[in-house]
Amino acid sequence: MENRIDQLFATKKNGILNIYCTAGFPKLEDTLPVMTALQAHGADLIELGMPFSDPLADGPVIQESSTKALQNGMSIRKLFEQLDGFRQRIDVPVILMGYFNPVLLYGVEAFVKKCAETGIDGVIIPDLPMAEYESDYKVIFEQYNVHLIFLVTPETSEARIRKIDSLSKGFLYAVSSSSTTGKDKDMGNQQAYFEKLQQLKLSNPVLIGFGIKDKATFEAASKYTNGAIIGTAFIRAIENSTDIDADVKKFISAIKN
Repeated sequence: MENRIDQLFATKKNGILNIYCTAGFPKLEDTLPVMTALQAHGADLIELGMPFSDPLADGPVIQESSTKALQNGMSIRKLFEQLDGFRQRIDVPVILMGYFNPVLLYGVEAFVKKCAETGIDGVIIPDLPMAEYESDYKVIFEQYNVHLIFLVTPETSEARIRKIDSLSKGFLYAVSSSSTTGKDKDMGNQQAYFEKLQQLKLSNPVLIGFGIKDKATFEAASKYTNGAIIGTAFIRAIENSTDIDADVKKFISAIKN
């Protein structure tokens, strides 16, 4: 079966909206209600954060949501329990984003196999070195048709971007700057970087993340790439939610309409 991420990019070339949410946040059992609302109100792709105690690439808002989810009792095992059977109601591609240590503790092959069995399409592991992936884990991900998605930054050299592009499946996650998530960015300052990515004619689609928070930043990012990823602004929108569906609808319609 063709991976759902590939199906999405084959049918939609631009304006792809990927929304990041932390699993088990705001409440432990909110994972599926949030995902269901995201699909219902127009998210093209869902990125589920696996909470970790030391999330290096994440800004304070996502770190806080991660801490809260861990306090709620979230773990990789609990997440897979929650996701059991989720494909009966959710069709959009779903990727897991997390750090390598918990995956290593779970067992890399066991984790990838479980992703495939559950219906997860891809994984982002920012601290998994490219060389290690290529030598030790690439064969496992490909065996189970789970895409590993790499990050590139404005500092990544052209040669390295091309190498990452050759190893990546699904799409490339283009970090808009080298800071953590959630920092305010001036999209105008990133224009040269976005244009460079566009000119490289990469084999993978590209989504931009970090600093995308509203209609204007989403459209600015989508001008040069296939779409964008919103995390911090969405976490803020639901952190005190008493009506997940209504708050998700409000958030997405402000970006898309």
